[in-house]
Amino acid sequence: MKVHGVARRTIWLDDDGWRVQVIDQTKLPFAFELAVLASVEDAAHAIRAMLVRGAPLIGATAAYGVALAMHDAADDDSLDRACALLMGTRPTAVNLAWALGTMRAHLSPLAPGDRAAAAYAQAAQICEADVRTNRSLGEHGLPLLRALLTRASNLAPRSRCSRTATPAGWPPWISAPRSPPSTWRTTRACRCTSGWRRRGRATRAPR
Repeated sequence: MKVHGVARRTIWLDDDGWRVQVIDQTKLPFAFELAVLASVEDAAHAIRAMLVRGAPLIGATAAYGVALAMHDAADDDSLDRACALLMGTRPTAVNLAWALGTMRAHLSPLAPGDRAAAAYAQAAQICEADVRTNRSLGEHGLPLLRALLTRASNLAPRSRCSRTATPAGWPPWISAPRSPPSTWRTTRACRCTSGWRRRGRATRAPR
């Protein structure tokens, strides 16, 4: 994605070649800030505190967290501690467990002196694979979306809080065709923390 005209990813290596930068998603959408991860503890905090969000990004952050641990110390105990610490941040996250399993399987057979470089290379491969997957989803999904919009060109997009015509009895967040029949009514819908609420007075079009 582009931010202020600059193409960015959600996670990447710092210019020094070993630290990791991520977009701090807790600041979005009101501010765009970056966070620098310099240790496995930083990576664990980024996952636990939701600086990074979304299953693939959590897995990628965990992979780089292992790489950061190997940068500090590449012995078996360090690998075990890093995987245990990162796994504890989101025990039910599938991508997290998969990424840690991939990193452990890749690094365990290697000599400690070879693990740091291999860990960064493997983490980068995990990120690139996710980028390819996302690009493929977009390429395959775009024609489907275009076809859907062609068939349903009479549907108007809904904002979260807007006045719109909806069929009587329909939930207010469901979009409706642009030209409402006489049985439709106008409501004001607002998505609140307690759920969808209708505001305003419902009116029925004259017959």
